[in-house]
Amino acid sequence: MLIDGRSHRSIWREPETGAVGIIDQTRLPHRFETRTLEDLESACEAIRTMRVRGAPLIGATAAYGLSLALAVDASDASLASAANRLVATRPTAVNLRWAVDRLAEAVRALAPADRASRALLEADRICDEDAAACESIGRHGLPLLEHLAKTRSDRTDPVTPDRPLHLLTHCNAGWLATVDWGTALAPIYKAHEAGIPVHVWVDETRPRNQGASLTAFELREMGIPHTVIVDNAGGHLMQHGRVDAVIVGSDRTTATGDVCNKIGTYLKALAAHDNGVPFYVALPTSTIDWSLDDGLATIPIEERDADEVRSLTGLNDSGEVARVELFSSESPAANPAFDVTPARFVTALVTERGVFEASRAGLSAIAPAAAE
Repeated sequence: MLIDGRSHRSIWREPETGAVGIIDQTRLPHRFETRTLEDLESACEAIRTMRVRGAPLIGATAAYGLSLALAVDASDASLASAANRLVATRPTAVNLRWAVDRLAEAVRALAPADRASRALLEADRICDEDAAACESIGRHGLPLLEHLAKTRSDRTDPVTPDRPLHLLTHCNAGWLATVDWGTALAPIYKAHEAGIPVHVWVDETRPRNQGASLTAFELREMGIPHTVIVDNAGGHLMQHGRVDAVIVGSDRTTATGDVCNKIGTYLKALAAHDNGVPFYVALPTSTIDWSLDDGLATIPIEERDADEVRSLTGLNDSGEVARVELFSSESPAANPAFDVTPARFVTALVTERGVFEASRAGLSAIAPAAAE
């Protein structure tokens, strides 16, 4: 996708040196800065501090992190230790363990001297596959938006050809959360390319404001009309017919269609259900945890540092990026990072393999044999 009119991926290997580069997302939208992942520790730090975030990108970063570890020590003990360290950085997103397990499986039978180069090629492959999968999610989601564009109406403005399609998204599920294209934003990018007038309501997404900082940044760079709203405004907009569909991503989806995503997603699903608004979840199939049935009972919910709730980061009057305390440190704060939306509130799951009902029966066509 584009930054200042130039194509970018969220993670890459430099063609001359082979070094792994990332966009430091903690500096966006005020500063565009890149960093080099030099070793296992820098990869773990980037994931843990959310310099990279979003389930698919976390998985890709972990793959490169494991390959960097094997370049230093490719023994069985190092492989196991590095894999465990990476998996421990973020407990909720299933792509992290999926990527680490895939890389470990690819190199385990090889002689230690051959592991690092093979791991690097496998990490490259994971990145290319993710970009292709997300582009495919966009293609499969486009017909849903085309249909809405033909039938949309609101309470004050019945079907009007030049009225934009109003879409609401939560957190950041664009290309910055993946290697390229994104999940929830991929169908929106495809609709924009197809000439469908769209407007996106962008949830700010407290406490880290990924919507305001990242989704708005992406949409601005791509020239797509959008408006940043406070998280709790979505229900109000739906009540007044100003949202045609909600599209969100997923960090982990169960075999029965329960969706774990950024905290606040469940409330959007409830509002959409109450107002008859379609609620779509866009995800690569690597995000489906086929071993789980009940998302509420079994998905571990990451509890992040309370300081994220207590503070905001932005530009001060001097144009410097600064941190501001919102309330006294004497007041306790809780910071669950995700919630679970039961499958009954999900209109459909949009994947790189097609659009499916959020249920065991709906997903049975793509379930691996071991999960059937």
